[in-house]
Amino acid sequence: MQKLFKKNSIAIGDRIKIKARGLEVEGELMPKTEVSADNVIILKLANGYNIGIAHDNALLLSKISGGSEGIEFPKAEAGVKPGLPKVTLIYTGGTIGSKIDYKTGGVYMLIKPEELLYEVPELSDIANIEVKQLFSIASEDMTSFEWAAIAREVKSAFDRGSSGVVVTMGTDIMHYTASALAFMLCDLNGPVVVTGAQRSSDRGSSDAFFNLIASVTIAAHSDIAEVGICMHSSSSDERCSFIRGTRARKMHTSRRDAFRPVNDRPIAYVERSLKITYNNDYNKTIGEIDQPVSAKTNFERKVALIKYHPNSDPEVLEHYIKKDYKGIIIEGTGLGHVSVSQPNKNATPWVGAIKRAVDNGIIVGMTSQCLYGRVSKNVYRNLRIINSLGVIYCEDMTPETAYVKLAWLLGNYNAEECKRLLDSSIAREIKKRSRYDEFLL
Repeated sequence: MQKLFKKNSIAIGDRIKIKARGLEVEGELMPKTEVSADNVIILKLANGYNIGIAHDNALLLSKISGGSEGIEFPKAEAGVKPGLPKVTLIYTGGTIGSKIDYKTGGVYMLIKPEELLYEVPELSDIANIEVKQLFSIASEDMTSFEWAAIAREVKSAFDRGSSGVVVTMGTDIMHYTASALAFMLCDLNGPVVVTGAQRSSDRGSSDAFFNLIASVTIAAHSDIAEVGICMHSSSSDERCSFIRGTRARKMHTSRRDAFRPVNDRPIAYVERSLKITYNNDYNKTIGEIDQPVSAKTNFERKVALIKYHPNSDPEVLEHYIKKDYKGIIIEGTGLGHVSVSQPNKNATPWVGAIKRAVDNGIIVGMTSQCLYGRVSKNVYRNLRIINSLGVIYCEDMTPETAYVKLAWLLGNYNAEECKRLLDSSIAREIKKRSRYDEFLL
């Protein structure tokens, strides 16, 4: 096909005509998708639909006209208006900055952050926006290396005089990132708002714009001194929730209100009118302080998050022991159970493997797959047996937050301090008592 295109002086974007097997069509030559067969030519028809035509010796190809020059998306310069607070927007990629990609047929991080300012002109009346593009990746590609880079950039933004910071990213591991930032950023005296979108900004149903408006409103005009996630609180554009970073979880793959607080309530809501309504206790800003924001960004990468299930083989723990892992968080059942006894010859209790892990210096924490409620080391005999092995029960933390916390602790403290701090609250990730009404159906 490349030879055929070259022979006819055809390039991507040219308008061409194809005749094949009684079919005659005209359209714009598109890039081949990465998932289509090698011999397929893709045309965009005048009605906007794409069509794929398999190339063979019976195909006739001709050029009608050359393609038009690409149009660069307009950008908005971030101006300064007297009297408005300064907010730094740190752009890292994700669906909030995505459009259709013809290479894959899906969405791809193509938008530059300045384009978001162009598409959401309301932001210029809320705050003076400083845009920093850190990277442009999907959230599932993020690691603790990127989390540390974001934390350092947040610290730098506050050092430059920002009242608050907004971090835009993909939603898939947003709750991991927000939790990591909550632990890394110390002495916060302003809001750090993590936001994104469930639907790309070129879709009519996109949630990107209101999420961004609400996030900048929190960053510019609230007295919150915590890290949180700001996303839609319902499927409509009525209001957004600001959820504590160590308490948030993505609970739906595609709904606009996918993020919910676990064992907690949203700290605040932002209405369509941009009114902020506070809904929970939170750390407050205290005016001018001499203590700058600091960032403890070390992470221990050899920490695992393991889900226990019926018939699960404790050999998985042996794998991490052999790999010299430093920490393991287990998602147990109910109040924090794993198999303890052997009622039949095929049963595989976890007691022996857990003991070997602890004896090898691995810190083992226990959470619950139930998410809501809290684990307990005392209610049942089996719980007491597991706890006696040296397992630390992580109160009402989500498994994801416990995983991030243990990795952060091991990166910044010695083993004994890590054991002491794992079940103690650092960033409001643990409460002394669970509220019955915080269970959301």
